[in-house]
Amino acid sequence: MSLRQTLINLIKSKKQLFPPLSSLKSNQMETSIYAQQLELFDLFQPTRPITNISCKSKFTFVDLFAGIGGFRIPLQELGGICLGYSEINKEAIKTYQNNFLSDSNLNESFLGDITNISKLPFKIDIIVGGVPCQPWSIAGKLQGLSDPRGKLWLDVFRLIEVNQPKAFIFENVKGLTEPRNIASLNYIISNLTKSGYVIKYQVLNSYDFGVPQDRDRIFIVGIRNDLENSWGFTFPKPLGKQLKLYDVIPGLQRSNFIKKKFPPEVLFEGGKIPASRGRFQKIDELNDFFTFADIRDGHTTVHSWDLIDTTPREKFICLTILKNRRKKIYGPKDGNPLSFDILKSLIPDLMQEEIDNLVSKEILKLVENTGYEFVNSKISSGINGVSKIFLPHADAIATLTATGTRDFVATISIECLEPEAYKQTFIEKIYKNKKYQPLTAQDYARLQGFPEWFQIAENETTAKHQFGNAVSVPVVYHLAKALLEVI
Repeated sequence: MSLRQTLINLIKSKKQLFPPLSSLKSNQMETSIYAQQLELFDLFQPTRPITNISCKSKFTFVDLFAGIGGFRIPLQELGGICLGYSEINKEAIKTYQNNFLSDSNLNESFLGDITNISKLPFKIDIIVGGVPCQPWSIAGKLQGLSDPRGKLWLDVFRLIEVNQPKAFIFENVKGLTEPRNIASLNYIISNLTKSGYVIKYQVLNSYDFGVPQDRDRIFIVGIRNDLENSWGFTFPKPLGKQLKLYDVIPGLQRSNFIKKKFPPEVLFEGGKIPASRGRFQKIDELNDFFTFADIRDGHTTVHSWDLIDTTPREKFICLTILKNRRKKIYGPKDGNPLSFDILKSLIPDLMQEEIDNLVSKEILKLVENTGYEFVNSKISSGINGVSKIFLPHADAIATLTATGTRDFVATISIECLEPEAYKQTFIEKIYKNKKYQPLTAQDYARLQGFPEWFQIAENETTAKHQFGNAVSVPVVYHLAKALLEVI
């Protein structure tokens, strides 16, 4: 029997790791599905509930800001033994204990609130934790170290100073590295260095480690400076093997569509490339997702007037408002209501009745008698409860958050056509036919690299909140593996 067949049989014997295969119609199809799962099995090595046989020696760790165990899963895979965990959220503690505390380790130390911890009752090798990120997140109030949650770093400094572990790994949002927060980052690094550690940090993206999610996070690694080769640590390199959404989320159509290339002058008005284009929005390609918003424009932006019966004249009025609402001559806001007089100066022969019709269609609204604005004026709210719809063959979904998103995934793919045809095909085949579905909590788990055996919270909203707050498991696996090779 070949090694590959042996592994396939092993996977079959552990069916709880994968979605049910009851819908398969033949043994041939079952073998094909298992072969695909084998590839995922290899890539998601850190999520297997199997001891990593290459790790010859055990190490101990403490799990601070433990959440639901995103750090713990990969560290245990690498041979680590958790001696204690700290968390204050009751629902997170419940999920953590359901997954990791059994009759054999019920006496594991629950350390409670980090503000009450000082000298640990045991010697420790590694301390890990996802320090609360809201103080530096654009979703928070950006108060940094002035935020009570930001001040928890002071407790981190105290624990490191008192307990002197061999090493530590702390995770936070990418915003901590941005210019407005660089003083806070330098303060954190300075204090950890003073405690006797060689500090290195880097932003890692979950996509680079086998998770189809665009998730940037800073990881701060410290190694005690009296250890041999304390300067020898380097961050892991991208795996070079990425998954598509259809590889992770069940029920999505698989496809091999090749993205077409277009010159920027075709994709962007006047060839001016928007500054907001990111890693997964290439300047010569159409997006593999569609955004629903009336306050932005683009070939993969769907407007409310694209979805209901509107005349060419009404579309022209809406696009004129869209192009002028952010101009400073009409007000200081990032999007100003435009009065009828202003609109009349922009749109030839405009009649009040035309604006009233757009109001009756719930595309426009009158704002405090000052002017007209779009009803769907928030990107986060989207249109009709939909913010984005990602195609099954998309490289990565947007960052999952604790507050949740209105992001959906299409169940069928469409080929990238000419820009205008691409959007219309999407509207007709996917949106109007409701060939899309919301992300479930189990989808969140998979997109964060959690294994199938992980027991999620019973409440769907609670579970999504927990996974949005969690760290991506495969990222920690490869990072911790690199660290262990040094210490």
